[in-house]
Order: sequence, then C-alpha cells, then structure tokens
Amino acid sequence: MNDQLRDLLRESRQRGFLGPGPVEGHLDHARAFAVVRPDAPALALDLGAGGGLPGLVLAATVWPDTRWRFLDGNLRRTAFLTEAVEALGLVDRVEVRCDRAEAVGREPGWRGSVDLVVARSFGAPAVTAECAAPFLRSGGELLVSEPPDADPAARWPSSGLAELGLGPARLEVVPGRTPTHLVRLVQEQPCPDRYPRRVGIPSKRPLF
Repeated sequence: MNDQLRDLLRESRQRGFLGPGPVEGHLDHARAFAVVRPDAPALALDLGAGGGLPGLVLAATVWPDTRWRFLDGNLRRTAFLTEAVEALGLVDRVEVRCDRAEAVGREPGWRGSVDLVVARSFGAPAVTAECAAPFLRSGGELLVSEPPDADPAARWPSSGLAELGLGPARLEVVPGRTPTHLVRLVQEQPCPDRYPRRVGIPSKRPLF
C-alpha cells in the first residue's frame, strides 16, 4: 500500500497537483494531521482535496475505518483522485466529488454532517473557514495547514470565526524532519444558515 501510495503521489506531483519536494515530506505533513487529532473520525472531508493531501494519505494509511469525502472544484484533480481511490481499493469508503464548496455546503446530507474537515492550501483563512464550517457538525473540528512563520491570531481572528460558529484558532506544531504547523478550530455552534455565501463571494468579500 505505501509503495503504491508513493507512486500515486509522484504521479500527482508530475501532473502539477503537488508542490516540489520529496514524497516523504508530503507523507509526513499529511500524517501530522492525525497526530493533532489521534481519534479517528467517523466521517471526514478533505476540502480542496487536490493532489491527495492530506486526505488520500490519511484514508490509506492512518484511519482504516473512516469514511471520506474528497471535494475539489477542478475536474482534472478529481479525475486523478478517482483513479487513486480505485487503485488503493478505497472505493467503499471514499467519495470523490467535483464541485464548489459554497454550493455543496448547502446540500442536505453534506451540511452539518462531518466530524472533521482537513484543508491544505485551499485558500485564505477567511475563505477556508467560511467554506468549511457549514460541513461540520457541532463539536466537529477543522484542521488547516499553516505557514511556519504565520501569526494565527492575526490570520484567524476570533470575532470572524465566531460569526461562523467556530471557536478560537489554536496553533499545533508537530515535530519532524520539517515541523508541521496546523491550526485547529472547533465548531462550537452550528454554522448560521446564511453561510456559505454564493460561489465566489467568500474570496471576493472575505469575512475577515
């Protein structure tokens, strides 16, 4: 499984879906999400699943019983993810969908349904928060990859997060060959019905 997963991540990098750097570094970064959240979620969403990080790695190697939804708005990326899910034998518990988060976040069966949302390079903090919060059930968590030199308090202001029902951002640093910085947020209240706004609006008029 691990060798096949590494090959798929190399293929993802060749197609331009992953950034440069050794595959092992990408694997370490993805697995750090499970260090911050050791309890396996029943249902998780990879927001902007792109080239397979972190969702594909977590589904294939860390949480064998978790059901996953991989959501991305790019058809080429979701086509690759579909191929990868089939190659790894994950079709019984991983769903891949090509669509915009602003639209899907209003759908019954998706809204307020997941225990965990993970995101890596999805967008600016305000966009990520507004697109992620509608998917989370109360008590669910959002884990987002964060630049190592960032100031989470400035990037994730508590007043803006509260507008979405999210609690304050907490920085988690996972040691390793290259330390992984993640922001952890809890959905303390259901996301208000007015969010997410229409497709494209979260990035054009960010909440914070």
